Amino acid sequence: MAAAAAEEEGRLATKYVLITGGVVSGLGKGVTASSVGVVLKSCGLRVTCIKIDPYLNTDAGTMSPFEHGEVFVLDDGGEVDLDLGNYERFLDVTLTRENNITTGKIYQSVIEKERKGDYLGKTVQVVPHVTDEIKNWIQSVSSVPVDGQTRPADVCVIELGGTVGDIESMPFIEALRQLSFSLGKDNFCLIHVSLVPVLGVVGEQKTKPTQHSVRELRALGLTPDLLACRSAQPLIGSVKEKLSQFCHVPVENILDIHDVPNIWHVPLILRNQKAHEAIIKQLNLARSAGPPVLRDWTQMAESYDNLSNSVKIALVGKYNNLTDSYLSVVKALLHSSVACSLKPSIQWVAASDLEDAAATSAPDAHAKAWETLKDSSCILIPGGFGDRGISGMILAAKYARENKVPYLGICLGMQISVIEMSRHVLGLGDADSEEFNTDTPDRVVMYMPEVSKTHMGNTMRLGCRRTFFHKPDSLTSKMYGSPPHVDERHRHRYEVNPSFVPMLEKAGLQFVGCDESGNRMEIVELQDHPFYIGVQYHPEFKSRPRRPSPPFTGLILAATEHIRTLANISNGGAGASE
Repeated sequence: MAAAAAEEEGRLATKYVLITGGVVSGLGKGVTASSVGVVLKSCGLRVTCIKIDPYLNTDAGTMSPFEHGEVFVLDDGGEVDLDLGNYERFLDVTLTRENNITTGKIYQSVIEKERKGDYLGKTVQVVPHVTDEIKNWIQSVSSVPVDGQTRPADVCVIELGGTVGDIESMPFIEALRQLSFSLGKDNFCLIHVSLVPVLGVVGEQKTKPTQHSVRELRALGLTPDLLACRSAQPLIGSVKEKLSQFCHVPVENILDIHDVPNIWHVPLILRNQKAHEAIIKQLNLARSAGPPVLRDWTQMAESYDNLSNSVKIALVGKYNNLTDSYLSVVKALLHSSVACSLKPSIQWVAASDLEDAAATSAPDAHAKAWETLKDSSCILIPGGFGDRGISGMILAAKYARENKVPYLGICLGMQISVIEMSRHVLGLGDADSEEFNTDTPDRVVMYMPEVSKTHMGNTMRLGCRRTFFHKPDSLTSKMYGSPPHVDERHRHRYEVNPSFVPMLEKAGLQFVGCDESGNRMEIVELQDHPFYIGVQYHPEFKSRPRRPSPPFTGLILAATEHIRTLANISNGGAGASE
């Protein structure tokens, strides 16, 4: 009986799949981790995820989008790595800030414990104190369900950021080595993502970079159970055999993750190569798992490939040099476009190129930017910080308003619409945001009084907040299915000045959604315009492939002159609440 109970307890304990990367960064470890989760979930297993970022920042909140891509915001207000957005979109789960582990968080926790005397006068060292903190954090977070259930997940997928050999990731490698040893082979599976390049001159798939990467990983005490090989083309058989021989990984456990038309195909590639069988066998989960059911996922991936019509969307942004800066916006546009049987054709417009000054300093870029804007079916201005490009955004909003071009402003984009309306309709030539001009007499956008002016990290209005519809017949309300309120994620420290609201509403700019106090403006709509909407929140963070965000879907429908077909926007879409 005792033996049977012990076996049952071991079977029910959370098991771990670790994703590491080698050779170069940017191989797609996040998509691989998400896809592994999708395949395991399709087998009937419950999955949670952890992303480890070895940088010293406590979180991603103060990092430049040019440096690290977008900052993804969670329901609990956590400002985290964009890979957690991939996890949420692929697995349809709700993660917390604790699911993103950083070196900064770990060291902060260790130092706080040392100051409190928790280590009883011992010399605090990387081993065992830092490594123990990492292990405890992983096991604590993995026990928290993220899918609305009460039991811990069956499998926790851990993605280790960076590449093997990076000096900053060494404490995590050591902690994960200790964790794998203490858990045992039946509870820990390691998938190493590596690059198999093709040299242009030779035209041959080269295995040596992966061999060296695996050798370094094994020298640190971790041996991969599966290899996920990134390549432009499918691997040839002899390459797999060579990798198996030199990396000590069975041929059937070498996964070929070649380039695909869209990333929704990656879980299907893993399924087709029986990755789930190898992982389930390694983790001794055969009794809990069934065959993968990915019919819905397959239909989604293939339907995108078969779409022939597209819609041009002008994205007027500040960080266009790195498209990952707007990753969630791009994905939300993808979800909504596919729901409308269209492919999104995003036209990247640098806001600064639209400005009058650019006509002199960069006339070609200025002309090209305006040509692109005018050739698009709709305009979207996403969130951002700082005054660079603001004049160009205001001009884009003015063009959309005057020419009745469908417009969606998100966070900063909503504030831009308020500034533009104040200047060009109300005649307040000095109307501005306190963010850009602290001395303006017409602060139509102001600093939120409760936000710190001395600290930048984790001081904004963050996380999921409730927005109440004050005008149930508004277009935005209808897009959400006419609920009394919606719950969406926020990330801002400036807001519309409520003292200017009566003037703006009299001019036709209606504030149809507010917070619970009624003083914080959340949604704005322009009267006598087919689609001109601004939202203070970030609807892109809750968009899912099968539950697209209503504001984005509304924009696509308006761009294709189908906005009246509100039945196409499913009631209870992303962000809707009852």
